[in-house]
Amino acid sequence: MALPQAKQTITQERLAGLSLPQGGKWASAARTDALARVQAAGLPSARDEYWKFTNPISLTSAEPDLAAVFDPQETPIFGDLDRLKIVFVDGVFDAEASDDLSLDGVEITRLSEAAQADIHWAKDLYGALESNGQVPVQRPLAALNTAFATDGVLIRATGKVSKPISLIYLHNSESSDAILHHCVKVEKGADVTVIESGPAAARFNKVMEVDIADGAAFHHVRAQGRDHERRAVTHTFARLGEESTFKSFTLTANGVMTRNECVIELTGDNAIAHVAGAAVGDGDFHHDDTVFITHDALNCESRQVFKKVLRNGATGVFQGKILVKEGAQKTDGYQISQSLLLDGDSQFLAKPELEIYADDVACSHGSTSGAIDEEALFYLQSRGVSKDDAQDLLVLAFLAEALEEIEDETIADDLLGRLQNWLARRRG
Repeated sequence: MALPQAKQTITQERLAGLSLPQGGKWASAARTDALARVQAAGLPSARDEYWKFTNPISLTSAEPDLAAVFDPQETPIFGDLDRLKIVFVDGVFDAEASDDLSLDGVEITRLSEAAQADIHWAKDLYGALESNGQVPVQRPLAALNTAFATDGVLIRATGKVSKPISLIYLHNSESSDAILHHCVKVEKGADVTVIESGPAAARFNKVMEVDIADGAAFHHVRAQGRDHERRAVTHTFARLGEESTFKSFTLTANGVMTRNECVIELTGDNAIAHVAGAAVGDGDFHHDDTVFITHDALNCESRQVFKKVLRNGATGVFQGKILVKEGAQKTDGYQISQSLLLDGDSQFLAKPELEIYADDVACSHGSTSGAIDEEALFYLQSRGVSKDDAQDLLVLAFLAEALEEIEDETIADDLLGRLQNWLARRRG
């Protein structure tokens, strides 16, 4: 079926300025297939069902909107954490700023190098989970990434990795348009933590594909930077084997438009997937979390916990779905999305969904939006707490359920500090 004219135009204009990167036979085939997916689906528009709350025009336009380069005045996040640092500047790997990529229990290769080599696991993974994730909902911006990404890292964990792998994104050009694609293969029984931080670019399109084998664990923490004018879309695709674990947490502070999509398939019995996020936004901030979790095995557990604090007309979006396939008995699926509106101009838009084809499950979802509890505020003030301090305490208490999903206390403390800084700036 032919695409609507508006979709055709947007797609053609975006693709006109791009060319498929050079690579080996397998990479060229994966990129060509991904380009075909983009052309067949067309880039998203606000008329699409899962984009009706978020206008994607700034992500699909031929050129990115300009974004002033952000000069942070505070210490870089995770600065005291022992980690292996991999730095990208405006979407390009910076070897001088990065650590040596050697670490026991893990193999790390740049996408640009792997695309020229014959790495069997990379050939099997690159674009595969993204392609699977196009059904039942098309995700053409993810396919666009697979087709045109020239940089990123391929991570293969073969044992328990001793320290986190830290992907650091820096933004030095007000017109940068970065496309990064990461692949993570966690072999049987292995355990790895990946941390992401920074604003990346004026416009940022990132995909991460994560394949977790039986008995393996993948932990993911992301701190999306305070660069207020950036636009970003990210996709995380994960496939879980038997008794495997996937846990991801994202903190987003400002950013004029951010959409984080997470697509998870639990394909092995007794697998666990937790996805959580906290977002704080001010003014023209627009933040969208879209999560799809599919249960396709026995006795699996999933949790979605998302909290947003919004002020001065900011907008938060949550779209979350739990799909339980026939035969996926003993499923435990939990989903909660909540927003705290600090004024009457901000808004929270939610679309929680359950689709269940098994009869022995425990699944629940809930979504609420409200203002500061005036009784609690009065109580704290009556105990000598200033109004500003009282409100900050209530905001942090509201976000606590999401923050509790972070298992590493050092990382959790860093993220809590960022939230406290955001609250302090709000007073000014």
